[in-house]
Amino acid sequence: MAEKLKPAERLKKDRVPMRAQEPEERINNFLEVPFGYSLQEAIEEAQRCLQCKPPYCVAGCPADVRIPEFIEKIIEEDIKGAFLEIKKTNALPAVCGRVCPQEEQCEGACIMNKKGKPIAIGRLERYVADWARELNYSDAKKASVRLNKKVAIVGSGPAGLACASDLAKLGYDVTIYEALHKAGGVLVYGIPEFRLPKAIVDYEVDQIKELGVEINLNYVIGLTKSVDELIQEYDAVFLANGAGAPSFLNIPGENLNGVYSASEFLTRSNLMKAYEFPNYATPIRVGERAVVVGGGNVAMDAVRTAKRLGAKEAIIVYRRSRKEMPARAEEIEHAEEEGIKFELLTNPVKVLGDEYGNVVGIECVRMELGEPDESGRRRPKEIKGSNFVIDTDTVIVAIGQSANPIVARSATGVETNKWGYFVADENGKTTHPKVWAGGDIVTGAATVILAVGAGKKAAKSIHETLSRQ
Repeated sequence: MAEKLKPAERLKKDRVPMRAQEPEERINNFLEVPFGYSLQEAIEEAQRCLQCKPPYCVAGCPADVRIPEFIEKIIEEDIKGAFLEIKKTNALPAVCGRVCPQEEQCEGACIMNKKGKPIAIGRLERYVADWARELNYSDAKKASVRLNKKVAIVGSGPAGLACASDLAKLGYDVTIYEALHKAGGVLVYGIPEFRLPKAIVDYEVDQIKELGVEINLNYVIGLTKSVDELIQEYDAVFLANGAGAPSFLNIPGENLNGVYSASEFLTRSNLMKAYEFPNYATPIRVGERAVVVGGGNVAMDAVRTAKRLGAKEAIIVYRRSRKEMPARAEEIEHAEEEGIKFELLTNPVKVLGDEYGNVVGIECVRMELGEPDESGRRRPKEIKGSNFVIDTDTVIVAIGQSANPIVARSATGVETNKWGYFVADENGKTTHPKVWAGGDIVTGAATVILAVGAGKKAAKSIHETLSRQ
């Protein structure tokens, strides 16, 4: 067992960095960028934890992960025990350890921020989850008591998987309906391999299936079967179909060849494995130069993917400054290290094409920041007469997603708002007594861990409701 340090000694220790591929190497492959902690590195980082009471970090975690407890287990070199502590509340630790914005949640709430850098909670969670996967260790087992009640879940993304896991452990018969040919939702179609290897998603999905959860693939609710039919067949329905419909700029030239939504571009690369063409029969065109419009995590994923697919120059065009970019700081830094160019305070006004209908450039205008808008970020204003052209072969639009109406159209009595998202309370309860909803289809595009939290709240509410029947 590792030494337990006194609080004064813990405060003196620096945060343990995580080793990663060098930028010049990683832009030529789709392998995961960070290598993860070794056991010794994990122990050294865990030793920094002050074991605060109350633990502010837990309050900052939507999945209620027992953070002090699992960190204490790492110090004791009881990695199995650490894994079991995490899995008490989080069915997707290897995923969350990689893609959650810990700096805004558990790590953002860490008391160590007052003295330096917070405990690397996400990296420690990743280490523990990877330990279990590499040893093929599983804590999954079917509930010993069956409740003889059935729940249908629409969508196998993080909200659906989290809800399914919690309900299956309670003894419900759970069936997930997934429109695509692979389970995982945004985890498999939206996040690149170099940030979230698909083998990790597959492993954690398999863990949930071991609980007895059935997953029906290639099953489009709203076409193959309606929500109304699910309501008749099941005791409860949880809608977690995400917000996968792409948003566009609505500027001239967006219909030219070479313009992609980020959803299509990333789905082709991630889910359909276009990056291994011709081994996989999904082509993707990038060209010498690629422009990605947007400043969020999806934009960073798209531009870094374009670089790896062969673009000699990959450019982010964003209408605000770097300070206002919603992407994680780590993703922006990785992009900068990889040679991504940033055209900030810049807004597209027209996509330019040749006589064959192919993209050749994008006309932009310079912006300046005015007063804050409803999001709290300063509103960009156009600088008249500042138009200029960026030559490019590809334009990828990454300005957000919206609700696909196909599920809602088949859900009688389930109210949606003006944007097409389901109206639900804090526990996921909708306007229909047998239907709950959660994740991006309620909040709009958000984070994986918020979707996990929504799935868990819905599972609890479903259980409380069905227990009274």
